[in-house]
Amino acid sequence: MEQLRKRWLLLLVLSLFVAGPIAWYKWSGPASSGDESLIMATVKEGAFHVTVTTTGELRARKFVQVTGPANAQAANVYQTKIASIVPEGQLVKEGDVIAELDKGPAATKLADVTLNLQKAEAQYTSAQLDSALNLATAREDIRTAEYTLEEKKLAKEQAQFEAPTIKRQAEIDYEKAQRAFDQSKVNYQTKYKQAVAKMAEVGADRDRQANQLKIIQDVMSSFTIKAPSPGMVIYVREWNGKKKGVGSQWSPWDPTVATLPDLTQMESDTYINEVDVRKIAVGQKVGIALDADPTKKLSGTVTSVANVGEQRPNQDSKVFEVKIVVEQSDTTLRPGMTTSNAIETASLARALSIPLEAATTEGGLSFVYKRDGSRVVKQQIETGVLNDNDIVVRRGLQKGDKVLLVPPADKASLKVELIPGLKPMTPAPPGGDTAKRVTLPARQPGT
Repeated sequence: MEQLRKRWLLLLVLSLFVAGPIAWYKWSGPASSGDESLIMATVKEGAFHVTVTTTGELRARKFVQVTGPANAQAANVYQTKIASIVPEGQLVKEGDVIAELDKGPAATKLADVTLNLQKAEAQYTSAQLDSALNLATAREDIRTAEYTLEEKKLAKEQAQFEAPTIKRQAEIDYEKAQRAFDQSKVNYQTKYKQAVAKMAEVGADRDRQANQLKIIQDVMSSFTIKAPSPGMVIYVREWNGKKKGVGSQWSPWDPTVATLPDLTQMESDTYINEVDVRKIAVGQKVGIALDADPTKKLSGTVTSVANVGEQRPNQDSKVFEVKIVVEQSDTTLRPGMTTSNAIETASLARALSIPLEAATTEGGLSFVYKRDGSRVVKQQIETGVLNDNDIVVRRGLQKGDKVLLVPPADKASLKVELIPGLKPMTPAPPGGDTAKRVTLPARQPGT
C-alpha cells in the first residue's frame, strides 16, 4: 500500500512538472499563436541620430589649373588632341613638362599662313616697284613741262616786236605751257598719294600675315605645357565624367588638362537624390570614412547644397551636388579617393525609440502592439523623426516596454489604448520620411 502511494505521488509530481510550463506559456504569453512571442523589441532610451549616407569623391578645395595656350583661337586652332601627359599622381616641380598637345592642326595653319605671308611680301615688293616707276615718270613729266614752259617764255619775249598775230600766238603757247606745267605737278601729287595708299594696303596685309605667323609660332611653342608651380598632377574630367588623358580632345573653350591641388584643404563632392536633399542643410556635421582605409574616421561639415538638380550619367533620378569640407588635414588624403559620408540631419540627446517594423499607421494615427503583462494591446503612439532603422516615440510608450515587430493574428480584437487629445498626423511627404533638418529638443524623463 505504501509503495502504491509513492507511485501515485511520483506521477503527480511528473504531471505538474510537464503541465506547469505549458499552462504558463499559454496564459502568460501574447494573444497570438506560434513563435510571435519571440518577435519583440524593447523600447530604448538614449541619443538618437538621423543620418543620410552617401558616397562621395575627394577633391582639393584650392588648386592651380594647368592649361594649354590661351591664344589658340587667335591662331584659328579650335581643337587638337593630348599627345602625351605625365602619369596621374606624379609630383612635379615648377617648369617641369606635364603634357604635349598634338601640333598637327597648328602645323597646317602654320603652312597656310607662311604661304600667305610670302604672297603678301611679293605684293608689297611689286607695289614698291610700281610706285617708284609711276613717281619717276611723273617727275620726268614735270621736268619736260618745265622745259617747254621756258621755251614758250623765250618765244613770247621774242615776239614783242612781231606782228600782233604772231605776238598773240606766242602768248597762247606760253599759257598752254604754263597750264601743262601746273597740271604735271598736280598729277605728281596725285600719283604720290596713290602710291602711299597702295603701299599702306599691301603693307597692312603683309604685317597681318606676319603677325598671324608669330601668333601660330607662339601657340605651337605653348603646346608643350609646363607646371606653373610644384604639386601633384591630377587629371580633370570631361563633360561625360571620363578623365582626360592621351588622345582626349583639347579646345580653347576647355583649356585645362590637369590640376595641381592643395592637399592640405580637401572636400568630398557628393550627390544627393531629390528625396533626401530637402533634409540637407549647410552647417550639418558629417562623419567621413575612406574606402581605401575603413579604419580612418574623419569629420566634416556641409558647406554647399546645390539649388538646381542635374541628371548624372548612369542615374535615373535627379540629384543635387553637395560639398563637404574635411576638417582634418591628413597627408594620406588624395584627390579621387572614394568616401562614405554620413550626414547628420537631426540629433536628439535623449529620446525613446523603437524599430521601424514595430510601428503601423491606420487612419492617420500611429500604433504599436505592446506587451502589457499577460496580454497584448494596440497602443497609440506619437512619433518623431526616424532614421534607416528606428523611429522616435514622443508619447505612448515608456523605456523598457515590449513591442511586437509582427502584428498578432488576432489584432482586430485587441484592446486599443489611445492618447487623449492626439489628432491624426499630417500625411507624410513623398517617401514616407518624417525627418526634419532642425535638432529637436531632448525628451525629458517621464514625458
